[in-house]
Amino acid sequence: MVEKQEVIIVGGGVAGLSAAYTLAKAGVQVMLLERGLNSGTKNVMGGVLYSHMMNEIIPEFWKEAPVERRIVEQRMWLMGKESATQAGYKDLSWNKPPYNNFTVLRSKFDQWFAKKCTDAGVLIVNETLVTDCIIKENKVVGVRTNRPDGDLYADVVVLADGVNSLLSKKLGFHKELKANQVAIAVMELIKLPAEKIEDRFNLDKETGATIEVYGEATKNMMGTSFIYTNKEHISIGCGTLLSALSKSKIKPYELLESFKQNPLVRPLISGGESSEYYAHLIPEGGYNSIPRLAGDGVLVIGDAAQLVNGIHREGSNMAMTSGRLAAETILQARRLGEYDERALSVYKSMLNGSYVLNDMRKYKNTVHVMENNPAYFNFYLPAVSQAIKELLNVDGKTKREKQWIILKQFFKGRSKLKAIWEFIKLGKAML
Repeated sequence: MVEKQEVIIVGGGVAGLSAAYTLAKAGVQVMLLERGLNSGTKNVMGGVLYSHMMNEIIPEFWKEAPVERRIVEQRMWLMGKESATQAGYKDLSWNKPPYNNFTVLRSKFDQWFAKKCTDAGVLIVNETLVTDCIIKENKVVGVRTNRPDGDLYADVVVLADGVNSLLSKKLGFHKELKANQVAIAVMELIKLPAEKIEDRFNLDKETGATIEVYGEATKNMMGTSFIYTNKEHISIGCGTLLSALSKSKIKPYELLESFKQNPLVRPLISGGESSEYYAHLIPEGGYNSIPRLAGDGVLVIGDAAQLVNGIHREGSNMAMTSGRLAAETILQARRLGEYDERALSVYKSMLNGSYVLNDMRKYKNTVHVMENNPAYFNFYLPAVSQAIKELLNVDGKTKREKQWIILKQFFKGRSKLKAIWEFIKLGKAML
């Protein structure tokens, strides 16, 4: 094994792979260290891959990548115990190149992406645990591993080691994450014939749909459940903050099982065979939890940098963009022959100029506002469903009577002034 590399990347998810591929294509010597059996082994996401960001790295990737279905419809459900208020958008132009997004199975997709990296010249070493960064004269100069040959050295180390990022924590880049800064997502793959999926979701061959579900789906806790269509599988899962889950005393698998048994969901997956089950932590602290991103000889990307926009269920796209921008930063530093914090801080400037940090700044207080006021999820969301039900229920009451009933439901046991202020706070946090 080569002792000294130009760049060592820790972590084989889409952030690390994006950085590795971009660098290797530019002729940089790159080693990627992955603690799993291979890339994708421990990676899980809801299943939506955004085309634009991946296309910036590998143009027309969809022609060879193992994508599942081209998403042409996105739906949202506000779920009750036996009801759902639904909204959605369907666009058949999303079924034409360059496409909008795809569902993917991460284990397949990441292995394909890793192969593209090795073809480009990246040295990928799997089943390797990085235990520490090697620091000399206050500069990161390499990593310490659990392998017999131990220490590996590089001009730059890129940390893509996931939400916990013990390495950046050891460097003092971030503190211990709190339970309200991390969500746990549980997901199950349910095997179904392609024709059944297309029939149940009103799809043409190879097109797909996504459903994001709020309310009863997460027992009115802050979080989201989802149903995504793959070629011959349904991805179904739930995600909620660890802090909310801890207070509720509900186990993650119980939350998922309850969602699957909801009478609105059950027909979509009936007759299916469970094939895989995943659980994964997701950074949800938002902009205020972003750690230090650059130091002497080191950059932090992807989930390790807490780059997830939970409001818009965006994470993999931000991971890919951060990996690409980190690579572009290293290429600039390489031309200068300097890898100190000043040279590598161009990375944060690039992120600031992109959608990544702009979007995260926009919603920096949203999660905090919603978490500190459970009424948004356990009172107002159910009240919206009840209001729709009242409007659609033809029962002899006049429409004026119904309007008063709806208003009473929204303010039941609550001060009108407080309710108005709660919506103003939420609006300010989201604008």
